[in-house]
Amino acid sequence: MRALILALAVAIAAPAAQAQPKLKPELAGIGFLVGDWSSGAGKVADTGDTDRGGSKITIEADGGALLRQDHTETFDAHGKPTGAFHQIMLIYPEAGTLHADYSDGEGHVIHYVSAAVTPGRSVVFTGAAQPGAPQFRLAYDLKAPGELTVDFGMIPPGGGGVRPIASGVLKKAR
Repeated sequence: MRALILALAVAIAAPAAQAQPKLKPELAGIGFLVGDWSSGAGKVADTGDTDRGGSKITIEADGGALLRQDHTETFDAHGKPTGAFHQIMLIYPEAGTLHADYSDGEGHVIHYVSAAVTPGRSVVFTGAAQPGAPQFRLAYDLKAPGELTVDFGMIPPGGGGVRPIASGVLKKAR
């Protein structure tokens, strides 16, 4: 009898422990990003290499932020591994827009200071403009249920349009 009561208590408590908090209204328009995503072969524009990996995007801080955690592996034109790296990005509302802070294991840091959102469909993050430095742009576009395109590029100092750095397609794993 004790085993039955214990089993029922665990069964009742388990869904509550796994429930994710609801996103705050400022983040609701980009809720489509939440989930486990995996990539096929992406293209690295600068080198012609390919990459593959995955992203896990979770709701954090009681619905007040999203956390993106990535693992990426890179390959040369012949498919030989050339490296791997991890990245994180915290997305949060501030001063009436979305901001994001990106960091990776190679010491790169990007502060995205604005975002253009088409609710439930796309978001384009734009990095801070600083004299003499490139301005970064990161775009997510939900092409179909469970399929997300990602484009990362930069605007060189002085302008001239967005120069692609990397792009790919993510498939929702769950």
